[in-house]
Amino acid sequence: MNVKEMNIYLDSLPSCDSLNERKGKTMSAEFGTRNEKGEWRPPYACRYAPIFEWPWKPLKVLKWLFGWPGYLWPYHLIYGILALVTWLYLIPSAEVCKVLSPDWILLMLVRNLAMIWIVYGGYHLALYQLKLHGSNRKYHPKWQEKGSKKFLFKNQVFDNVFHTTVFGGFFWTLWEVAYLWCAANGWIPSLVWESNPVWFVAFFLLIPLWRELHFYLIHRLIHWKPLMIAVHSVHHRNPNPGPWSGLSMHPVEAFLYFSVVAINFVLPSHPVHFFFNSICTGLSPANGHHGFEGPLFEGKFITGSYFHYLHHRYVSCNFGEATLPLDKWFGRYYDGQGPYTTKGFQGNQDPSE
Repeated sequence: MNVKEMNIYLDSLPSCDSLNERKGKTMSAEFGTRNEKGEWRPPYACRYAPIFEWPWKPLKVLKWLFGWPGYLWPYHLIYGILALVTWLYLIPSAEVCKVLSPDWILLMLVRNLAMIWIVYGGYHLALYQLKLHGSNRKYHPKWQEKGSKKFLFKNQVFDNVFHTTVFGGFFWTLWEVAYLWCAANGWIPSLVWESNPVWFVAFFLLIPLWRELHFYLIHRLIHWKPLMIAVHSVHHRNPNPGPWSGLSMHPVEAFLYFSVVAINFVLPSHPVHFFFNSICTGLSPANGHHGFEGPLFEGKFITGSYFHYLHHRYVSCNFGEATLPLDKWFGRYYDGQGPYTTKGFQGNQDPSE
């Protein structure tokens, strides 16, 4: 459902401050339903992008590609601008990067931590501290946990902030430092606009698809039981995720997650391609983990991922994202409607229990 469709849906609902019982469920004054446990779900199913729908519909694909919100904007445009600004103003010169030095490496780390705190901290401040959106369209009925021994410091937010800042920020920076060092010394293939403008543009369009494929493969790997217990369980401490849960990972998972940028060490690319890849990887988890269905704030702010929330809720579904239908192809897709059912699990069963 796009913004226009959602507004039409909202206008069709009666104006009321209380909750109305409809067909045994609770309908809020905005839209969506809450079950008897207080869990919110939208009135529409999760849907994949139309690029793999058959019969293929070119106009629908073009609308998805160029529409608002769509594949190109707002977020990929924002990440692209950040990548360009980073390349132009926020990295050392190639001459400096030829030699590994704590001075410029520390500046890279500070830059990434600043972006993390602005984006992840901004979501947390708005949605969980100031609660500017209240609990409207919040998937989980509870706020972040306190007093639980499963979290460092017995506090979900502190635990998530620690893992995101220490391991997320570190491995994000590690891969960037490795790239700049190798590029400065001429050890990896490079690309400039003049040499191949078609590939230069195409690579930007393909990077998000590569990110989804890489994420799916790594995610399935760390759901292998030994790695799930030893590594990925750190991230899955958060069945009720918040913004800081996005990069809250075991160091092994953080290293693997950011290894998506390794493609830029192999295929000819420009530094802006690399930073587009790394910034997408570093910042996008905030959008998918804050726990609310967007668009927020009267439909003005495009954000949220019910698709990924369902993975945190049920564990055994929706390993990928919502562009490449990998989970549908491999029998692990749950669209959020009706009883939980996917390959290997039936009914309202939580496989994490």
